[in-house]
Amino acid sequence: MEKAERKVDLTVGQRFVVTIEKIAHGGHFIARHLGAVIFVRHAIPGEEVEIEITSTGSSFNRADVVKVVSASSDRVSAPCQFAHRTGCGGCDFQHISLDRQRQLKSEVITEQFARIAKKEVTVLVEEVGGALGYRTRFTAVTTRDGALGFRQARSNKVVPVSDCRILQPELKYQELSNRKWKGDLQVEVSISSTGERTIATGYTRDETPVRTSEGPDIATYEVNGAPLEVSQRSFWQSHKSAPAVLCEAVLKYAELKIGDQVLDLYGGVGLFTSQVIELVGESGRIDLVEGSKSATGDALRNFAERTNVGIHTGDVEKILPRFSKADVIILDPPREGAGKNVVQSMVSLKPRAIVYVACDPAALARDSAYLESSGYTLADIRAFDLFPMTQHIESVALFKRVKVS
Repeated sequence: MEKAERKVDLTVGQRFVVTIEKIAHGGHFIARHLGAVIFVRHAIPGEEVEIEITSTGSSFNRADVVKVVSASSDRVSAPCQFAHRTGCGGCDFQHISLDRQRQLKSEVITEQFARIAKKEVTVLVEEVGGALGYRTRFTAVTTRDGALGFRQARSNKVVPVSDCRILQPELKYQELSNRKWKGDLQVEVSISSTGERTIATGYTRDETPVRTSEGPDIATYEVNGAPLEVSQRSFWQSHKSAPAVLCEAVLKYAELKIGDQVLDLYGGVGLFTSQVIELVGESGRIDLVEGSKSATGDALRNFAERTNVGIHTGDVEKILPRFSKADVIILDPPREGAGKNVVQSMVSLKPRAIVYVACDPAALARDSAYLESSGYTLADIRAFDLFPMTQHIESVALFKRVKVS
């Protein structure tokens, strides 16, 4: 019997050549060196690259590509001058062709479901518009000297950035970068459907609340003819096409009927509720549950004239057990997902369908396993490239209750 290869201890700053094996969740790529597992940034599977170790650990190490020895045919020149190992940490994949980016994201979903949910899932990550100029909002930070920029990957170091290619041109980032800002600021900027730009700032060092300094405190976004008011602190999808794309996918899966009782969990300002109202009619009802007071404040205004919409502020896990029935549940949880307790409360209501919007494939895979063990099967799943040039993926999954004869 052959002896297992003894794992070597690596040191920060060490350089050597490795072959990249496959993508890992989180925007990294896996390589191995003398038994040590290394998560590498700025690589592509199949490449031979020289790397530099940036951190070490007991189970894995991290590294950056410093030189490409043998390049993949999918390697391209990054459109942004700040997309490199010592530059902005916002874009993970600018060095990869767009088709290959989506293929890699599909592989991540498949791997997460296989590893966590023990389920075979194959899904095409769908293209949504262009890969540049798609973001309608962003959060930047300033250096101590007041230069506007973004943090490096896995670091608090702020890199001054004069232009950001993934932002909508209407945000006028270059004009903002030319301003002289105060040091250590967090700068949140958004643009509404009507073209109104809002800028809000707050100090990063003492977590001073962000305050609007320019533009309206509340922006209006229109989705399929439904106007929604969104405060600066409330969550809103950053891709300009995301609200409409996600609503189309959610409604197709939900197959709503007149009179349905719907739960909109982690419902924010009411994006999905705004699209569900007409489909369930006056005899139907929607209850939106959201933890952000800012978001539910917006939702209360957005649906003030709707008697069949209930807005509930608080922890979904604590509020959900108050309901006794639901025909359809829509949920769009934060990155950590819903979790076992929320899943158990959902299935106890016996909805005919659960439509799950997920921004993290690992959390979705975990919650899928909980649902599958509780009488719900994954009927279908779609994935959308709503964060081109980055490792992030947005998925919409449909779970249907298994009928017991």
